[in-house]
Amino acid sequence: MSVTPTSPLPTRRRAAAVPLLLGALAYTAWVLEVVVSTGLNPVEAYVSELAAADQPLGGLFRATDLVAGLLVLAGAVTALFTLERRPWATAGWAALALFGAATALDSRLPLSCAPTSDPVCAARETAGLVPATHTAHAISSSLAMTGALGAIVLLTVAARRYDWWPALARYGPPLVLAEFAATCWTLVSVAAFTAGQGTWALGVGQRLQVLLVALYIAILAGCVARDGRATGERTAGAAAPGRAGRTEPGRPPAPAPGETPAPPPGRDPGADR
Repeated sequence: MSVTPTSPLPTRRRAAAVPLLLGALAYTAWVLEVVVSTGLNPVEAYVSELAAADQPLGGLFRATDLVAGLLVLAGAVTALFTLERRPWATAGWAALALFGAATALDSRLPLSCAPTSDPVCAARETAGLVPATHTAHAISSSLAMTGALGAIVLLTVAARRYDWWPALARYGPPLVLAEFAATCWTLVSVAAFTAGQGTWALGVGQRLQVLLVALYIAILAGCVARDGRATGERTAGAAAPGRAGRTEPGRPPAPAPGETPAPPPGRDPGADR
């Protein structure tokens, strides 16, 4: 008796999905501020301020950001090289890899202080007297969010265009719209804070922004783990090419159960009566 080898495709899907899901969970580590005292106001403070060098739990949040970035990077690169390649999907996985890499880099370039809660820090930042890591952090954060926005748009288009990942095709568009709204809120709030006009609930906008990214990545991970269509895998019972649904020249198709077989071509149906 021959043994059919196990397909490596489910393993490939899991190799991409598991780090994506774990990365999404690590990216929401900031919710710990609900149960632990950080000294920062979540309505006003940047999420990045939780990981500032002068914060008591800064090391913890820097570590979770690093883990989140590396896990998402690993999942995106795995998907990029093992799952089916189509233009929109390839671009989307590349954008998600950029997000992961920039997030990991972001954790290594922490703010030195928390400008929204520390007026002295804000004054030093305005005067350009803070370390260069503040500027570097702003650049890496911008790259991370650019990658995230690109990924959620491109992979949503891939899901709908190639008929992949039904959950992502359904929930992706509203998540994209919500993410762009949260991003606009965050950018306007940052501009207001920089101009000395208050924070405009900057913390709420940015927390919504990063929460939606984590939710999207979690849904994506679930879709990749369950759905084999992005790997070229045939569904169970699908006909193998060149066999089912094909007849040899001159031979009629096989009858359905209970149906009388058709007589051979050229023979009189009543000849055997």
